[in-house]
Amino acid sequence: MSGHSKWKTIKHKKSKEDAKRGRLFSKLTKVIIVAAKEGGGDPNQNIALANTIQKAKEFNMPKDNIKRAIKKGIGKVGGYDLEKVVYEGYGPEGIAVIVEAMTDNIKRTASEMRNIFTKHNGNLGSTGCVGWMFNKKGVINLKDGSNIDEDEILLLAIDAGADDVIIEKDHYEIYTEPTKLMKIKDFLIEKGLSTDSTEIILIPKNYKLLDESKTLKALKL
Repeated sequence: MSGHSKWKTIKHKKSKEDAKRGRLFSKLTKVIIVAAKEGGGDPNQNIALANTIQKAKEFNMPKDNIKRAIKKGIGKVGGYDLEKVVYEGYGPEGIAVIVEAMTDNIKRTASEMRNIFTKHNGNLGSTGCVGWMFNKKGVINLKDGSNIDEDEILLLAIDAGADDVIIEKDHYEIYTEPTKLMKIKDFLIEKGLSTDSTEIILIPKNYKLLDESKTLKALKL
């Protein structure tokens, strides 16, 4: 390959990578803005913001970009007019579905969401139609390979006020009430545990068993 040809190849590849990174940063910026808008600009008190900042750092998003997005979210500088919206409905085989999204046009997004549900043999319902089928929980994933033994981790989780601990091989998931999540996380870190991720999730109260073909249809939604 000639020097000129190699230069063009590298330049083209870099251009594609820069564009991809730009789109990623744009998405992260919007998530940071909404998280800060809803829960405030302090990541120590706002788990959604803390998680997004962590993701942004993992993708090497500049600190100035993160700070600017937080300021936009709390109204210190002009920002995007984004809102967080939640849609509920039923997917194939009657499975309950909850979708969280961000939008700058609620009517447009609602129409698009309705079309997606219909296309995949589902139905978009009204607010609250399936929400009661889920429990909202905080979950702390510990980093694998902890030097602290299983019994001690269980005792620490109890002392911290956790609801449950699920163990799979050397992986630990600690479940909490959402309002206690940050406090319990801080307690565990103070006791020498390292956390891999922290988030608030929705856990179904009941599960529906589907065969492989029906599962694939549901996943397409």
